[in-house]
Amino acid sequence: MPSTTLPGGTVKLADDLILTRMGYGAMQLAGPHVFGPPKDHDGAIAVLREVVRLGINHIDTSDFYGPHITNQLIKEALHPYPEQLRIVTKVGARRDAEGNWPRALAPDELREAIDDNLTNLGLGALDVVNLRVGGLDSPTPGSIAEPFRVLAEMQRAGLIRHLGVSNVTAEQIAEAQSIAPVVCVQNFYNIANRRDDALIDSIAEQGIGYVPFFPLGGFTPLQSETLSNVAARFNAKPMSVALAWLLQRSPNILLIPGTSSVEHLRENVTGAGIRLPDEAIKELNAIAG
Repeated sequence: MPSTTLPGGTVKLADDLILTRMGYGAMQLAGPHVFGPPKDHDGAIAVLREVVRLGINHIDTSDFYGPHITNQLIKEALHPYPEQLRIVTKVGARRDAEGNWPRALAPDELREAIDDNLTNLGLGALDVVNLRVGGLDSPTPGSIAEPFRVLAEMQRAGLIRHLGVSNVTAEQIAEAQSIAPVVCVQNFYNIANRRDDALIDSIAEQGIGYVPFFPLGGFTPLQSETLSNVAARFNAKPMSVALAWLLQRSPNILLIPGTSSVEHLRENVTGAGIRLPDEAIKELNAIAG
């Protein structure tokens, strides 16, 4: 069962989808620039096994990490999977020979991506699949109905249990919901980048999870100084405070910080458990202006 001592506890997104709010993002397990094998294969395996040992039941991945490498590592380290473990993956991009990230939203590309995830993870059905659209760190307006319908068809075929969307607008979320239920949204968000504030509150009312990517990225030196000053008062690392702030921001936020180090993984879990008082929250809120 998920640990009750993890920061933030758990959130129920569906009857069969109860996730620890402290999750793990597996992107950094691949090689440099998320391409090729890791420098330390055994270290990557150790991190994944420590994730489970700590009680985290929410691993975020994609078969385009590597490509294929990260999912193969997850299978090697953890298969057969613990009963409560939930693996969340994403489709909508691929890797070319130069390591670029071209979009892959055509129906045949999406079906191939689902098959690759199933094969490399060693699963008969995927717990959650996020449809990744938009640019690097911001949504691109326009319909997402066609690719989302492809995933909904695969859900009805029993290959996917739940669907999410990533890098999307409120309008695109509503469009997806008109096709099939959405259990989570994965967008760029952190203390310094808060354009999704209203969206987070809106989907929280609907029982939809919000998973910020780049939760620790995008800080200017001035913003980092503010964060560092608050952290110093708690004898904590700035990034630990940033994670703690996210958990306190809204009960539907789930964290997926990534690392290739067991020590750093433990630091993330411990640091996210800091309880920030109201005056610290107010000071951190001012970072975004």
